[in-house]
Amino acid sequence: MFGIDAIELILLIVLGVLLFGPEKLPEFSRKAARVVVAVRDIANNAQTQLRQELGPEYADLDIKDLNPKAFISKHMSAEVALIEETKRELRGARDTVKEAQASIKDAATLARSETKGIESAVKGKVSTPDVPIELPFDLEAT
Repeated sequence: MFGIDAIELILLIVLGVLLFGPEKLPEFSRKAARVVVAVRDIANNAQTQLRQELGPEYADLDIKDLNPKAFISKHMSAEVALIEETKRELRGARDTVKEAQASIKDAATLARSETKGIESAVKGKVSTPDVPIELPFDLEAT
């Protein structure tokens, strides 16, 4: 209930017997039980009063909802899930773009090597003429 293990409970009982003695221990335990019940009643009454004053739209209100962290996680869970889904989609798109860039690099490297091979083959077979080639238009004209 209070997050106390069995060993801790036994240790508290032994400590209580040593501090208060076996005669006063039942009296103190009854007083402690009354205090716990009184605090629980106060909390329940406050919660009931808060629900009544806020109206029917807050009928499912829990005291834990008043914690800002719990409130945000309860009401923003759908938005957080949407953001996480968008993150996953963006990571997938990034990976796709990286793969496309790698493919383009590979294709460019292959094209360069093929072009160099063709150029070397053409240079070996065709000799360049010493006669200047006349262009069909005037280069100096605008």
